[in-house]
Amino acid sequence: MSTWANLGLQDSASPLMEQLIFFHDHALLILVMITVLVGYLMFMLFFNNYINRFLLHGQLIEMIWTILPAIILLFIAFPSLRLLYLLDEINEPSVTLKSIGHQWYWSYEYSDFNNVEFDSYMIPTNEIANDGFRLLDVDNRIVLPMNSQIRILVTAADVIHSWTIPALGVKVDGTPGRLNQTNFFINRPGLFYGQCSEICGANHSFMPIVIESVPVNYF
Repeated sequence: MSTWANLGLQDSASPLMEQLIFFHDHALLILVMITVLVGYLMFMLFFNNYINRFLLHGQLIEMIWTILPAIILLFIAFPSLRLLYLLDEINEPSVTLKSIGHQWYWSYEYSDFNNVEFDSYMIPTNEIANDGFRLLDVDNRIVLPMNSQIRILVTAADVIHSWTIPALGVKVDGTPGRLNQTNFFINRPGLFYGQCSEICGANHSFMPIVIESVPVNYF
């Protein structure tokens, strides 16, 4: 989870989040290089005293500054498309979890286990334990096995919600009347926190999600 003065991304807990972080760093490096180059050229314009009254056109430089940005965009587009397809790929999930968004709580169903169902509410500030996290802890956590392919189905009962766990690289919109799905693979045990990331009602940011990742033999 995020802590004070954490300006970067959270530590990843899934292979997809690792790839998302790699792509973020890749795109940021390209942006920094473009910014430095353009900044240098704009700065040097202030000190340029050369005047050429016979210079009317320059096809070569215009070809370069047209083709070069297109090539740079390809270096961003190909990894981005690869990652988009990876995020949608679902390969023989071991566990299926269904998440239903309500105002202002989540309902969960383990459809593989005789329809185990429960609601997950945020713990109020005046009831939270000393070692709990304010506005992030819930009364019923989602328990999932690590090192297993997990499919999640997300929908909503009233308005649009968004089931988001940053450490796993998962963000799925829950829309009434529609069933969205995605997958993730947790590669280490621990507690992973998230929240509803839609702004479509009062107190919507206080719909926390807590996943407890455990070894398969304890699940």
